[in-house]
Amino acid sequence: MSTGSNPNGTPTSIQSLVGDALRETNELARKEIALFRAEMASNVRSLFIGVACLMGAAVFAVVALLVLIDAFVKWLATIVGSEWLSALIVGGVLLVIAVGLALWGRSAMSLSTLAPTRTTRQVRQDARALSERVSG
Repeated sequence: MSTGSNPNGTPTSIQSLVGDALRETNELARKEIALFRAEMASNVRSLFIGVACLMGAAVFAVVALLVLIDAFVKWLATIVGSEWLSALIVGGVLLVIAVGLALWGRSAMSLSTLAPTRTTRQVRQDARALSERVSG
């Protein structure tokens, strides 16, 4: 029983067709994996470039913030009449902000906020519904 013919005009068998299909599938999978690797390498390079740019931006932002704080201290010194007093005022305000942010961040990172409360509630509701179906 022949299912077709090859380029030479001789009939081809199902086994040879299946073998050809497997070889082509293997070759296609190999090419797809090579494409995936190349694309991932490019994406990882882009990711590292993005991280480096963000780090550079963070450094410049910190320096700019320090310059602005220094300018604010000097401006406040013209109003209060003393540079050390203006530095103390600005430093105190920044310290209060830092402590407030630290306390807020600590409460946001507590283990109780990490617990999946909605999922737990949903699982309990599902368990109740299942037990009602089984008992009812």
